[in-house]
Amino acid sequence: MIHSASLKLSVLAAFLLAIAWTAPAQSTTRSAGKASSSQRPNVIIILTDDMGYTDIGHFGGRFVPTPGIDRLAQQGRSFHQYYSPAPICSPSRAGLLTGTYPGRWNFATYLDNKKHNREAEQVDFLDPSAPSIARFFKNAGYATGHFGKWHLGGGRDVKNAPGFVQYGIDEHASTYESPEPDPLLTATNWIWSDKDSIKRWNRTQYFVDKTLDFLRRHPDQPCFINLWPDDVHTPWVPQKNDGDTGKLPLNAEQEPAFKRVLTEYDRQIGRLLEQLDKMGIANNTIVIFTSDNGPLPSFRGSRAAGLRGTKLSLYEGGTRMPFIISWPGHIPAASLDTSSVISGLDLLPSLANICKVPLPRPYAGDGTDISKVLLGKPATRTKDICWEYGRNNIAYRYPAAHDKSPQLAIRSGDWKLLMNSDGTGAQLFNILKDPHEDNNLASTKPAIAQKLSAKLMTWWTSLPKYTAQP
Repeated sequence: MIHSASLKLSVLAAFLLAIAWTAPAQSTTRSAGKASSSQRPNVIIILTDDMGYTDIGHFGGRFVPTPGIDRLAQQGRSFHQYYSPAPICSPSRAGLLTGTYPGRWNFATYLDNKKHNREAEQVDFLDPSAPSIARFFKNAGYATGHFGKWHLGGGRDVKNAPGFVQYGIDEHASTYESPEPDPLLTATNWIWSDKDSIKRWNRTQYFVDKTLDFLRRHPDQPCFINLWPDDVHTPWVPQKNDGDTGKLPLNAEQEPAFKRVLTEYDRQIGRLLEQLDKMGIANNTIVIFTSDNGPLPSFRGSRAAGLRGTKLSLYEGGTRMPFIISWPGHIPAASLDTSSVISGLDLLPSLANICKVPLPRPYAGDGTDISKVLLGKPATRTKDICWEYGRNNIAYRYPAAHDKSPQLAIRSGDWKLLMNSDGTGAQLFNILKDPHEDNNLASTKPAIAQKLSAKLMTWWTSLPKYTAQP
């Protein structure tokens, strides 16, 4: 039971933070002052849905050639130790948007109907008072757009989710799992339908078209764009080709359909890059390519370089993602960073610094400014990364057997520890020596295990605890 005085203080604190985070940034900021609009680059964050670490040819993929995405890697910098904020979509997206741990906003798994959300001990939508990278860029003079999946509130029986404007987004085109779904994508009250005007196999093309149109309509204003397609999430529904025989769609969760969908997705990323060139803005546009979480199905780990785990798992296969950043003339082309450990939580402070976007003083994110790392200088990470997945045994669909992880995890230097929230099931791995997490060292390295478990419990107990609303 919360005392009324404490409750009033909590409400007051949240109100003050909301004012600070939603107000235009003042001159007293942590980052450098505003540059002129013409000097600041556009930013496009491509957040792929459920892409495995090695779906991409450049990262060792074996399924289909991916020349479009590979081109991005050839003109930019790739990272081999990038981690998503969560092993599943909604909290991962909340972490990227806010630069804070999703658990701080009571995001723990994917958002569904209200009953599911209550059982999962989480909210129905992202609090509009939360910090937002889109809002910070908008307040600094950027035009802001969101084209693609949202999944941070709205859909099913959640009718009161805040609109996009409350997160600092000027224009949007999104799917069913949003507060304002695009009617061309939602002919029925569900995620997709054969009746949709924009067919499932054309969605990425549609979102790329929206991105390009937005850029063309803002030639004298820098743009910040979330390009968050719902490819390559199942169901995989490719377009039927002239030479096809038999019934389509193919089995929507098997390899033949996946290959077709991945081929078309790659083609659209390549088309985006080609159009940026034709528009003459490629050299003034930062493009980031990554995924929200690991793949499912993973085809016996083949979509994640054989790493243990899938989507829904805190093992590497669920959280280690492909990551590419391109900014021609500013970031070394065809370069690779295998040593720097980075997180999706780092993108907000890092891009703000690079783009001279002021951050309000009350903002205290959980990420680190890795702008120098992104621009080409590897560095040793000094800040731990923590994760949670699985607050109870009701609403959490775990992967099976070997891929089912404990509920909490921490990466600290070369070490990674996983354990349950009650302190049981500790597993300790040296990730550099054992990236497949085969050799549990918790019993042979007890001092390290104890130190990391104490850190992890301190972090987890600091998160706000969910209280169901009447």
